Amino acid sequence: MPATRVWVTGLTVGAIAAVAVLAVQADQGPHPTAGKARPNASASPQASPAPSRTPRPAEVPADSGTGRRIVYDLGDKRVWLVDASDAARRTFTVWPGTVSPDPGRYTVSSRTMATQGSDGVQIQNIVYFAAKSGISIAFSNAVDGSSPPPADGKQTGGVRMRAADGAALWKFGETGTPVVVVD
Repeated sequence: MPATRVWVTGLTVGAIAAVAVLAVQADQGPHPTAGKARPNASASPQASPAPSRTPRPAEVPADSGTGRRIVYDLGDKRVWLVDASDAARRTFTVWPGTVSPDPGRYTVSSRTMATQGSDGVQIQNIVYFAAKSGISIAFSNAVDGSSPPPADGKQTGGVRMRAADGAALWKFGETGTPVVVVD
């Protein structure tokens, strides 16, 4: 009987190891996004759809300079966190507000951990870098993960992103960090 027990134990341990390896491989592979419900701050049918992640990271815009910086592409609605060796450490899509900064070079001027956005949504990881027409422009994410609802005539300078992206930008974008805005 002990030999059988050893044999069964060996098979069980092998099966568990195989399942663990397959689980790790599956977690690192592509993930389907169809059918995932995304929270939205507004039930309005005009609400902006959630930006989608691209299968391969987009290249950092060539006209964004060099060195450690945050790059914001207005046309692609995308942000890159670029390290000192000019390698993109993270890139993600964003939901811009109704007021966008002009293309150019800025720096992170201040940061606020959490507050209420001008659209009434609780936001966090607010990284201010520009102002236009009296409107402060900052990266942030909604605490509840929602995308901003239509502005209904309000001028908003929030550049929203998913919570994980907001946390990464908060960690990367210390006061004084360069921000480059391109078309």
